[in-house]
Amino acid sequence: MNIETIHVEANGLRFAIDRCGNGRSLALLLHGFPESRFSWRHQLPVLAELGFTAWAPDLRGYGESDRPDGVAAYAMTELLADVAALIDAARARGMDGPVTLIGHDWGGAIAWYFALLATRPLERFIVMNLPHPTRFAEGLKTLRQLRRSWYLFFFQLPWLPERLLAGNGAAAIAGILRRTAVDKTRFPRDVLSVYCRNAQRPGALTAMLNYYRAGFRYPPPPRREFCIPLETPTLMIWGEEDRALGKELTVDTGTLVRDFTLRLLPGVSHWVQQEAPEAVNEILREWLLTSRPASGLARAARVSRGD
Repeated sequence: MNIETIHVEANGLRFAIDRCGNGRSLALLLHGFPESRFSWRHQLPVLAELGFTAWAPDLRGYGESDRPDGVAAYAMTELLADVAALIDAARARGMDGPVTLIGHDWGGAIAWYFALLATRPLERFIVMNLPHPTRFAEGLKTLRQLRRSWYLFFFQLPWLPERLLAGNGAAAIAGILRRTAVDKTRFPRDVLSVYCRNAQRPGALTAMLNYYRAGFRYPPPPRREFCIPLETPTLMIWGEEDRALGKELTVDTGTLVRDFTLRLLPGVSHWVQQEAPEAVNEILREWLLTSRPASGLARAARVSRGD
């Protein structure tokens, strides 16, 4: 399956999107920090083979997508509006089937809120290495997780994080990925250069860091919906060697989601879909084929492949 880049207007912004497949059902994939739509390159063809049209956008501020100014532009309410508008744009293009939302890291945080608030109907939700908001809030009350999350506070500083991350051709961005990966062969120079080039775009680092700044200055208000078990069938894939988010944050998620599946990957870091794409893709394939009527999805996959 070929991956093509398209540009879509949504929520008043222009998004660069990697697209694969031609199904009526949409799989929308949201990346994390300091990544981009490129981080989903291994998953897009698999989702297309399963009958989806898969869209992986550069989130606002990242890569080739628009970068609005100001911290407030990166508040969770704005990020959720982007996702809703992208789904609406996909429907306008003929993708009128069910929606599967997939997120990792910051994209996972956005996706959790989107699913919990039922911003748009979702058939399935898949999250990678990002806990339920309730579990994360609980984790931040422990010294263990606070030590892991030190960078959240560092990123609140003005200009200094940008200067440090931008130096030497954004070498620190490459360092974040390669240093914390377990299998460093998955992050060769040509892969890391994609993220370094994106970080060097004018205003990009400030936009990327504004996600963290807005999280402190414009936090989502406590919502009753976060205490009600999520009804959307949910798959969580978790690399156990995550240096930023402890595996203990996955415990008891099943009490917060009625139909919950957890797949742990030992010896895999936070960058799970890039570091272990074969394992992740197999999990995605198995869960998507068995967690809904298999005949319908299998038939869609056969049609998509031309079988």
